[in-house]
Amino acid sequence: MTTNDYIILASQGIHARPATVLIRLVKNFKSAVSLKRGDKIVRLNSMLNILSLAIKGGESITVIVEGEDEVEAAQAVGLFFTEQLKEL
Repeated sequence: MTTNDYIILASQGIHARPATVLIRLVKNFKSAVSLKRGDKIVRLNSMLNILSLAIKGGESITVIVEGEDEVEAAQAVGLFFTEQLKEL
């Protein structure tokens, strides 16, 4: 299992557009990818799951990746949160 913490750099947080991109990204991997905010953990396989966290800009989240290709999946998701999210 791989866990990484990120600060949401996009001022609008995670809304429908970045959630869609994130879901498409994690579908490329066999590993299970989850997002944690506070005490709540959701799988990144549903728009409603992601939006239910109501993640705003500047908040801290944890990405949990578990599976056979977890290193590659964690790197791809990390790139999304550090580079791509602020452009969406």
